[in-house]
Amino acid sequence: MTTAHDTRPGLVSLPTQSVYQNRVADYWNAEENPVNLDLGKIDDLYHHHYGIGEADWSVLDEPDPVLRRDRLTAELHRLEHAQAELLASKLGPLTAEDRVFDAGCGRGGGSVTAHLRYGCGADGVTLSTKQADFANEQARKRGIDGKVRYHHRNMLDTGFETGAYAASWNNESTMYVELDLLFAEHARLLRRGGRYVTITGCYNDTYGQASREVSLINAHYICDIHPRSEYFRAMSRNRLVPVHVEDLTQTAIPYWDLRSRADHLVTGIEETFLTAYRNGSFQYLMIVADRV
Repeated sequence: MTTAHDTRPGLVSLPTQSVYQNRVADYWNAEENPVNLDLGKIDDLYHHHYGIGEADWSVLDEPDPVLRRDRLTAELHRLEHAQAELLASKLGPLTAEDRVFDAGCGRGGGSVTAHLRYGCGADGVTLSTKQADFANEQARKRGIDGKVRYHHRNMLDTGFETGAYAASWNNESTMYVELDLLFAEHARLLRRGGRYVTITGCYNDTYGQASREVSLINAHYICDIHPRSEYFRAMSRNRLVPVHVEDLTQTAIPYWDLRSRADHLVTGIEETFLTAYRNGSFQYLMIVADRV
């Protein structure tokens, strides 16, 4: 009999999901957004997050419309991959014998990035069967499917072995879950001294309640953005001790500014992000923590 937590090869793992999580799964099973797919086609690294770093604004001066489109797409992909590399750089030191856990893996780019950097094994989980199947096919094409695997599972209740992972992360996926439940599962999965990293959008509770812009972002992505302070409270309750905190807000603005000018990729939420970042009500934060 196949259960929700059966990890034997060849068997399907079916996560237990709430009504809300089913809605999230439906959203990502139906998603075919060019801002995710067109960027990933450049090098078969499909990221489901935003970018950081100074943009090459010269792409906007390209007179040929086809080349301008291609250069814009490539530049946005460079910025989003820079974000993935930053997160991966905080996971180490890791070896090829270590395994890492990618919570909310999307189409799998983060796990591949970690594997390419360290040679480590990786398990990614997503509520979307479509994303898991896509990511596993990409791993097979790269010839790394023996090391990097993706699973249709609930990140709050994975069924994976306790203490099996040297590092774990969420990349822009914490806003879909309750933080205490999430961090309890990461603390269970990580070995003592293991490293947890999250890069996330959070609302700045020194500003007050969630701003109008934050509410619009919630509605756009069917998520529930948490206040900044709750990350630290929930980590302290679940044996995760922050060792590095970095505000990436200013480094994220060029990505959104450039994306707002890419007519073939805009989704309508770009100006909302820019307004929220600039008025201080929304922050892009990286937290690195050790499991004690």
